[in-house]
Order: sequence, then structure tokens, then C-alpha cells
Amino acid sequence: MAAAGAEAAAEEEKRLPEGDPESGGDSDDEGDSDSSGDGEDEEKENEAEIQRLEEQLSINAFDYNCHLDLIKLLRQEGELVKLRRARQKMSELFPLTEEIWLDWLKDEIKMASEISEREKVYELFERAVKDYICPEIWLEYAQYSIGGIGQEGGIEKVRSIFERALTAVGLHVTKGTALWEAYREFENAILETAQPAPGSIPSPEQQQVLCSQLDKIHTLFRRQLGIPLLDMEASYAEYEEWSEEPIPETTIKNYKKALQQLEKCKPYEEALLGAETPKLAEYQAYIDFEMKAGDPARIQLIYERALAENCLVPDLWARYNQYLDRQLKVKELVLSAHDRAVRNCPWTVGLWIRYLLAMERHRVEHSIISEMFEKALNAGFIQATDYVEIWQAYLDYLRRRVDFTQDSSKELEELRSTFARAVEYLKQEVEERFSESGDPSCTIMQNWARVEARLCNNMQKARELWDNIMTKGNAKYANMWLEYYNLERAHGDTQHCRKALHRAVQCTSDYPEHVCEVLLTLERIEGTLEDWDAAVQKTENRLARVNEQRAKAAEKEAALAKQEEERAEQRKQARAEKKASKKAKKTKIGDKRKADEDDEGEWGQEEELPSKRHRGEGDGVLPEEDMEVETGLFGRGEKPDGPAGPKEKASTSRKDIPKVLHDSSKDKVTVFVSNLSYTMAEPEAKLRELFGSCGEVVDIRAVFNNKGTFRGYCYVQFREEEAARQALALDRTAVEGRPMFVSPCVDKNKNPDFKVFRYSTTLEKHKLFISGLPFSCTKEELEEVCKAHGNVKDIRLVTNRAGKPKGLAYVEYESEAQASQAVLKMDGLTMKDHVIKVMISNPPLRKLPDRPEPGRASLPMAPRQIYGARGKGRTQLSMMPRALQRQSNPVAKAENGMVQNSPAASSDPPAEPKKMSNADFAKMLLKK
Repeated sequence: MAAAGAEAAAEEEKRLPEGDPESGGDSDDEGDSDSSGDGEDEEKENEAEIQRLEEQLSINAFDYNCHLDLIKLLRQEGELVKLRRARQKMSELFPLTEEIWLDWLKDEIKMASEISEREKVYELFERAVKDYICPEIWLEYAQYSIGGIGQEGGIEKVRSIFERALTAVGLHVTKGTALWEAYREFENAILETAQPAPGSIPSPEQQQVLCSQLDKIHTLFRRQLGIPLLDMEASYAEYEEWSEEPIPETTIKNYKKALQQLEKCKPYEEALLGAETPKLAEYQAYIDFEMKAGDPARIQLIYERALAENCLVPDLWARYNQYLDRQLKVKELVLSAHDRAVRNCPWTVGLWIRYLLAMERHRVEHSIISEMFEKALNAGFIQATDYVEIWQAYLDYLRRRVDFTQDSSKELEELRSTFARAVEYLKQEVEERFSESGDPSCTIMQNWARVEARLCNNMQKARELWDNIMTKGNAKYANMWLEYYNLERAHGDTQHCRKALHRAVQCTSDYPEHVCEVLLTLERIEGTLEDWDAAVQKTENRLARVNEQRAKAAEKEAALAKQEEERAEQRKQARAEKKASKKAKKTKIGDKRKADEDDEGEWGQEEELPSKRHRGEGDGVLPEEDMEVETGLFGRGEKPDGPAGPKEKASTSRKDIPKVLHDSSKDKVTVFVSNLSYTMAEPEAKLRELFGSCGEVVDIRAVFNNKGTFRGYCYVQFREEEAARQALALDRTAVEGRPMFVSPCVDKNKNPDFKVFRYSTTLEKHKLFISGLPFSCTKEELEEVCKAHGNVKDIRLVTNRAGKPKGLAYVEYESEAQASQAVLKMDGLTMKDHVIKVMISNPPLRKLPDRPEPGRASLPMAPRQIYGARGKGRTQLSMMPRALQRQSNPVAKAENGMVQNSPAASSDPPAEPKKMSNADFAKMLLKK
């Protein structure tokens, strides 16, 4: 067959240059040589690509897309032998889709001419119909079988295939009619061959054959009309026209009942027809409808239809298998579904565990179950804990095989060796891959110890196992010691219980009081006076050391808190000195005029000056009394000669804005907008146009600094609360090249714990986190790469506040299965010379700032703007003179270049602080 295929391909290649007008048969010799050269280059490229794909599959046999590319290329090149081998390997690892099977079957049908070759095609069809329930494949199978009716038993074989097809997909509402019609056409063709020659009288035998064949066709019509199928009205009309006898009442009654059921199914079929892939919600609604009806055949069919379009959804496979396990309980059907589930979603450990249980439930041979477990170990799970679960499931199965009434048996030895192998596998294979064993509490070793103690009466082995468990870092946990103590209590002796508790008292660091209490309880019930005295002394000494350690830790914590308080005070003092230095410089540069006695706005106390803030951190319009400040080199209130520009006019007009007090009662209809461009012209008009689609905008309060410059944030007030909620959807919208932040308007003084974060901070198995992306990567380019592994719902490229990419992205798929498959395929992929890392989205926990306990004084915190947006740098040292760090008078405090008297020192009204010259300020800095 392979040789025939190669010869046919060679002949076809010879014919192509002559028969194909595009081959250039009529062109000159030069054109022929160019075409020949291009063909040779393309052939070499394809051969190199085939070799590369084969090498990649030798490294990772579960690369689904690589299999598809190789099959497509081999089919294009006409490499029949390699093509068969590639398809065979892929079918062993994955269930093939309807399109792949049909291409494979059509290729083999073309080459099958002899009987032996037809049998191989039949075998291929049998494999195809087991992967998915596909009406097209069943129809192709039945039609192909008709070609063999000339062989012995050919007609019965065709009927058998048609009956199996009707059982599998004859209930398919939209595609079942085609199979019924094909079956009737076949029987009608048989009827035509059984008709006697025109003018002749049929013999009794011929008359019997004719009646039998007519009954078969009548039966097909009546069976079909009792099933809800699309266009069943046309089938009924066809039956009326074909039948020479009136339709029986029972058939009419079943037909009307099927019509009523069809009307109930139509909404679900229409929903599937109008929905977009993967149609999970629509299929689930259809499944729920059929589950209420309770017809097992229809329930099975709708599950199979859903799985044909959603074969990579583990939850759907799990629900289907659970239904088969609990309701149908047919061995062949159940095991076939479980096998297809793990071949489609090999990374899902739950499906493997259910498969092992189903095989044990249906009495499958031990060797087959063991072989399936080995396949599970090579499936490539994405978490270390998955390996612990599959090992535990297999060990549970082996434990149920052991007859513990015997002292030793082959099954018991296998169980013990498997326990040892599991421990070693987790230690080496899993820990090497995931940097953790997945079993920090040693649950497998704990279960092994329980089996040895309770079922094998081998406490010595159980103690050895527990000693090994404690040496793996578990000796500091009280619950581990108590677990061992309970095992000794149930199956050991008091001496070992006492020994275990004494070691627990010595080693436990998380809950030593509890362990001490258990030891004292044991000695109170079973111990002698000497045992009691020893236990009391042991526990008292241990608790004394624990309390001493806790006291030292508390002292250390208090010392750290004190140091932090001192550092905060130093930062505060440094800030005050820095402000004083700036004011001294301004006095030197500006007009050295004498200020009025009552003017406190220029050299008043620090609290009267507008505090310096970062852009974007203001909460509203500044008070009018804080608007008057220095304006450039021309002094306060002075302007340069010449006409003012439009920007200066805008700034001047901003200074005339009256003070606006925030009305907290309108917070529910207000949103806070930030991260806007500081150079935005007319922000009120821009934002009114932007938010107008959400609802009626009542007011927009843009915030400006004391020079009239926009600070990048504002408040947008709506007429209705619903409009404010809709406005939150505009969060992260790009405005003038920057992502605009939109959040609820909340007073953080009243709600200090309020924090707006749009995205989930927990594990999301259907979402991927991708790092290492090139900064030039666009959303469209990333989507093109990701959609090859599933249906992408959303892609978010992470940017900074200025809208610049950070090389990170979150990709959301429609299901966990698609996300898991994408991790396996994309991790380590190269994009524009950047190797990307892909993992399931599981952000680390955000560190929340420590809050003071009620009634406890909190430490003074320095404002964040001292350090800038990224905090304190490594080289940011304190440049404050030591003379200013040590205050000789705790009552007086230097601030802004002057000394303020404490109100507690004197009851007299505070005198006007004396202004200091530059010389006075220098003397103060150089003092001491």
C-alpha cells in the first residue's frame, strides 16, 4: 500500500507540469529553469522545516500545534509513509478532531483498492468514531461500507454500521436527519434490486423478500418520526407520499409528541446556532434541560456535542464522567469517556484520578491500571501538589488490593515498594522541576506510617517513618508531634508516648504551651510521681526559655520602633531646615524689603504655608489665602513688561477661582479622576465630553496649584448614581497618551482601609501572567500568539503611570484548560529576541502597612514625598548638620529659621519672632 501510494504520488508529480497551466509548460527555457529553481528551493525549505518539527516533537511529544504543522506539511509534500506515521503518533496522544479524521480517512480511501486495504480503512473508521461522536464521520463510514456490499455478508455489515450510527447520533436534532435519510435510501436501493422484472409474476420467495424489505423501510420511517428532528414535517410528508397504506395511529401519536418535544428543544438549538464559540453557557443550559427530562441517550448525546466543541474544558469532562459513573455505569462507555478525557486534558490531575477509580470500579486488570498510572506521571502536571495527589490515589488503590490478614503477600510488598518510590519521586523528580516536593507535611509518609501501625502492626517501621518526617523540618510544629503522639497512643505504648512528648516540648516553637499541657495530662493520668515531677520541671524550664525569647523579641521590636521614631523625627527636622534654607535664599534674591508687622503670610509658621505635594496627590482646590506666592524673578505680585500670553492669562484666571469646599454627601454621584496630563488644555471641557456618554455631568472640579497650573486630577459630579458607576468603566482609558485613572470618591480620612484595585489579586487559573515582553510588543501581536492555544477573552499590557509599557501582560482565556495548555506551549517562547516567561496568574500578597492598635500611640511617619515616587534610594544619606540633630533645649524648636517659644513655658502672648539675616542663619548652622 505504501509502495502504491508512492508510485501514485510520483506519477501525479510527473503529470502536474504538463496539465497545470500555471506550471509554465508553454514558456521558454529560461522560465522553465526559474520555475524549477524556485521549486527546488521550496522543497529544501519544506524538508528543513519537517526535520525541525520532528526534532521538536522528539523533545516534547505533547506539542499539539507542532503535530498539526507536521501533518499539514507532510500532506503537502505527498510523503505518505511519514504522513501515516505522524498521524498515528498524534492519534496515540490526542483524540483527533473531525477535520483531521476526515482528511486522514479520505487519503486512505483513495489508496485502498484491495480487500485487505479496505479492512484497514474499516479499522481506521472504528478508531475515528471512538474519539468524538461526529455525525459526518458516521455518515462517511456508512457510505464507505456500501462499497463492500458485493462481499459475503456485505449488506448485513452495512445495516449494522447504520444501526450503530443511529444509536450514536440518530438523536442529533440538527444533523440526525441525514443519517436516517441515507439509511432509507440504502434500503430503497435494496428494494429496487428485489423487484421482479416488468411483466413477470414474483415467486412466493420473491414476494416474501419484497414484503420484508417494505417492512424495513416502514419501520425506519416510523422510528424516525418518533424522534424530535429538524424538518421532520418534510419526513412525515415523504412517508405519506411513499406509503400505499394509511399511517398507523400510533405513528401519528408519536410524531405529534416528537413535534412538541422539538418545540421545547428549538430555543436551545437556536441559542447554539447564534452563539459564538465555545458556547459553554448555551450547552450547559441545554444539558440542564435534558437532565430534567431524564432521557440517558439524549443526555449523553448533548454532552458529546458539547465536548466536541469544548474538548479542552476539564470541568465539562468531569461532569460528564460523573454522570456516566453514577447513572449509566456501562463499562465500555464509562472507560471510553474517561480515556478521552485524559487524552484531551492530560494536565488535569483530577481526571486521571477519576479514571483510575473507574478502572478499579469496573475490575480492570492490575497491569492495565498500573500502565495508566505511569502515563499519568508523564502527563506534565503544572503544580507539584498534583503529583502528590496522583501518587496518593494510586497508593490508595494498591492498599485496597492487600489482604492484611496475611503476614506477607505480593500485594503488600508492592504497596511498600510503591510508598518508597513515591517518596523518592517527590524528592528528586518533582523537587527538581518545581523547587519543592509539593508535600511539605509528608502526607504520603504519614499515610505509610498509619498503614504500618494499624494494618501491619509494625510500630517499629512507623516510628522510623515518623523520625524521617521530623528531620524534614517538621519538628517545630506542634500538630506534627501530636499526630505522632496519637498514633503511639493508639498502637504503641506509654513509654514511647512520653518520649515523643518530651521531644515535642523541647522542639516545638509555634505552640509550646499546648504540647506542655498534653504532656502534663499524660503524666496526670498514667505517670508516677517521678514522671510528674520530671514533666513539670521540663515544661517550666521550656516555658521560661520561651518567655525569655519572647521578651527579647519584644525588646528588639520596641528598639526598632524607637529607632524608626527617631529617624522619622530626624526626617521631619531635616524638612523644616530645608524649608528654612529655601526661604533664606529667596530673601537674598528678591527685594530685601521690610515686611509689615502683621504680615504672617510671608514668614509665618510652617502650618500657614501651603504644603508641598506631589503632582496628582491633591484633594481639591487650594484656599484663596494660599494662592499668593512668588512668581518668578519679578517678586511677589510683580509681572514682566509686555502683554501676557494666553497661558499666563489662564494661570491668572485660575487664581481668581473662589474656594470650593468638598461636599461629602455627593460622594456617591462623584468619581475621582487622576493621572491626567499636566499640560491638558481646558480639562473641564475635555472631561465633560469624555464622561458625557455616562450620564448628565453636573460639575467638573479640576484642581490647580497656586500658580494656576493643572495638577492632573479632578472631581466629576453626575446627576445620578448610576452614571457615576458607569463612569468607573472608563478606568485606564488612554487620554492624551496616558492611562486615566477613575475611582470612587471616598474620604480616606473616614475610610483609611479603602483601596481601589481593579484587578484580582488571587489565583486565577484561567489567566496568564507574561513577563519579559519586548516594550514594542502590541496587544494585537500578543493576541496573535496567544489565540493559537485557545479563545482569548482579554489582554492587558501593563504600563506605568505615563502609559509606557513595562514588558508585562495578563492574558485571560475562556477556560482553565486553555490557559494551562498555553503555559506549556508558550513558556520560554522567543518574541523579538526576548525570551518570555509564562505562568498562571497568582499575584503575591500585597504588604499592608502596619496600623497602630487601638489606644496605642502610632509612630510618626515621614511624608512619602521626601523620597520621591520610588522611596528612599540607597545613596540618599542624611545631610542634616549634627548641630541641628541635637537640640539643647527640648522646649524650644527651631523651625524655618526662627525659634518658637512653647506655650507651656509662658502664659504671656507669644512675641513676634525676630527675623534672621543670612549671617544669623549661617551662624545657627555652624553653631557648635
